[in-house]
Amino acid sequence: MTDAIPPITTAESVASGHPDKLCDAISDAILDACLSIDSNARVAVETLVKGVEGKAAIVLAGEVSLAGNAPDYESIARDTATSIGYNDHTIGMDATSTELCEVLTYITTQSQYISQGVDGDIESQGAGDQGIMFGFACNETEDTDELSGRHFPIAAALSQRLTRRLDMIQDTGEIPWMRPDGKSQVSVRLDSNRIENGDGGRYPETVDTIVIAVQHAKDAGGFSPNEEGQRQFIRDTVWEHVVKHAIPERWLKGFDTSKLIVNGTGSFPDPGGPYSDAGLTGRKIIVDTYGGGMHGGGAFSGKDPSKVDRTAAYHARWAAKHVVAAGLADRCEVQVSYAIGIARPVGLLVNTFGTGTISDLELSRRIQSTFDWRPAAMIRDLDLKRPIYRVTASGGHFGRSPTEDGHFPWERIHQDRIEALLNA
Repeated sequence: MTDAIPPITTAESVASGHPDKLCDAISDAILDACLSIDSNARVAVETLVKGVEGKAAIVLAGEVSLAGNAPDYESIARDTATSIGYNDHTIGMDATSTELCEVLTYITTQSQYISQGVDGDIESQGAGDQGIMFGFACNETEDTDELSGRHFPIAAALSQRLTRRLDMIQDTGEIPWMRPDGKSQVSVRLDSNRIENGDGGRYPETVDTIVIAVQHAKDAGGFSPNEEGQRQFIRDTVWEHVVKHAIPERWLKGFDTSKLIVNGTGSFPDPGGPYSDAGLTGRKIIVDTYGGGMHGGGAFSGKDPSKVDRTAAYHARWAAKHVVAAGLADRCEVQVSYAIGIARPVGLLVNTFGTGTISDLELSRRIQSTFDWRPAAMIRDLDLKRPIYRVTASGGHFGRSPTEDGHFPWERIHQDRIEALLNA
């Protein structure tokens, strides 16, 4: 009989240079450009990237309707890919070159039969589509100073920090042989005794396993690829400059470094990115959210705020975070569903997994009285008709710090909403 597998929760994240994230970034950069021209723009843009021998392609497709001249979609795509680090075909794509990278654009206007159902005031503006959205919050990050206030699953928070560190290294160029493409995965061991005797909480205890994949130059460290010396050099660099930099000390205490897996197949040399893997907008929806659990299936990037796939997921996270911050539950999941063209949700369901201080039914009533779930009201309350989306395309849409520039407003806690939930 084999040993029992311990209770472990795992989440992954991908760097901005991962082909799917590259596509998300291009789609959201186009969205921001459209909103800068017309705050009421209707945008649904998908991106596909792929590199082949001697050439790469970026394909833009979707629908855009706005008052004013359309932005230069091709320039936005090239500039975004270049800013991420794809300026050399030997790496995976050279977005600066019209000879080595082709941009194909297939963008039309939105169907009038959709737009007639999603225009109007707060009472009449309906959902842009049918669908189910989820929001979630928990207290797993709250015993870590560096993560306090996130109210987020710890495995997802840590894996996101790792890929944001990889992105930072690309931005600064501090490790020249590291490339834009990369992934992370963090497994956190749970306290089985507390789970067995607990109240529905998960009780994360320590980091068990860390997995990092990072594309690198063929001669990284002065070695040839697949040599043991290069693998050790890359592993040591990732440990010192990525893991120890990104993971708070509280989570590395007692970590068995043999459980750090770097480029598990042995090597990840150039070319990577779109050359080694086709990319597509919206293919990392779990990475974008909570690292696991329920998801309605709708992607975020490239969609304007009239699309409830995006806005209702942000609003549900906002509501769930207030519930946990108010002390009404240690874990809270909010499910909301819509029908196309209808303003009010079809349904709303709350699950606190046995950690609530009041019943889930009563909490559902309080959430509905505290937060307005009509599309136009959600857009108004979170001020979403602004070009704030490009930054969400990598590193996660949730568990981030709201900024003075207005990014991640769904992460901001409002005391009046706390009071309303407590006293409704």
